[in-house]
Amino acid sequence: MPFKIIRNDITKVKADAIVNTANPNVAIGSGVDSAIYEAAGKEKLLAARSKIGRLEPGEAGITPAFALDAKYIIHVSGPKWKGGENGEVELLRQCYEKSLKLASEKKCKSIAFPLLATGFYGFPKKIGIEIAVDAFTKFLEEHDMDILLVVFGSNAVKISGELVENVSSYIDDRYVSDALDEEYPKGRITDETTDDSASRILRKEISVVKAVSAGSIPFVGGLNKKSSKAVTAGSREKLTEKDSLDEKIRGIYKESFHNHLQKLINKKGLKNSEVYSVATISKQAFSKIINGKTKPTKETVLALAIGLKLSMDETIDFLKIAGYALSPISQTDLVVEYFIEHSDYSVIKINMVLFDYGLDPLSNG
Repeated sequence: MPFKIIRNDITKVKADAIVNTANPNVAIGSGVDSAIYEAAGKEKLLAARSKIGRLEPGEAGITPAFALDAKYIIHVSGPKWKGGENGEVELLRQCYEKSLKLASEKKCKSIAFPLLATGFYGFPKKIGIEIAVDAFTKFLEEHDMDILLVVFGSNAVKISGELVENVSSYIDDRYVSDALDEEYPKGRITDETTDDSASRILRKEISVVKAVSAGSIPFVGGLNKKSSKAVTAGSREKLTEKDSLDEKIRGIYKESFHNHLQKLINKKGLKNSEVYSVATISKQAFSKIINGKTKPTKETVLALAIGLKLSMDETIDFLKIAGYALSPISQTDLVVEYFIEHSDYSVIKINMVLFDYGLDPLSNG
């Protein structure tokens, strides 16, 4: 897939180009910069770096990678955050754009980035993410290259910052039915307590969880920790193809998915490249989907829905055409719903949140 997040030491990442937040001067900095010099070979890399000279904020230079498992190291001089009124945003954008341009000129097929300037340089993570996402998305519209975002640190380190907290609050609100179930034990939910629409929705969610537990409807996706006890191994074993919701839906929606996809692209006035770049699907994988040569996974269909900037109702119909449905107990589905309801159409950002949740990314093509 064109964009992927991995948790690793960037000096151990295999990619054609590795991006390093470098010391502006011809000198070895601290932290990751120092680690890269040590791993690549200090003397050789410093000699190559000296040929570039001083790098002003926003500038980039390229050297061989020497002993690293890469061809090139791209050295960028990141700007320090000074409140946002001193051109820092544009300078950081240039760091990403110039790095990608250098990699393209060297015909690299893959490039590995840290999340630039959000550590020592003090950029707010929200702004740093927006800049990275915008730069990656625009580049992928015109170029075929794998972009790796490398996260260094423990699983407790959240790449998406406050975004994952906002999504968590949204998901917790959707799972408030658990609290309602405790407050109104079986036999105590009356017509009077369910008069308002919110209570009716909650009651419906309770019935879904119970139905999955009983094995009467199929289990789709992951569970919130609060609801994970609702599905047992035994209930999953009871599911059969005959009972599959996918099969029932296919019997209702006869239009081929690839034809429907092309119609939607035309209706939205989009180019194919705009859709598959936002969806982070490779050109080759998208070609197979649009020509009906392969059936996309549910995650890929959700990624395409984001690429098409579909509304929630449009997304539901889009999934049905492909033979899928949203699940009220799937964290992945709820994360996607959050972004659609907030009109934030970026699979890269969605995948950052899914990464922080320990879930698989949307697209895998």
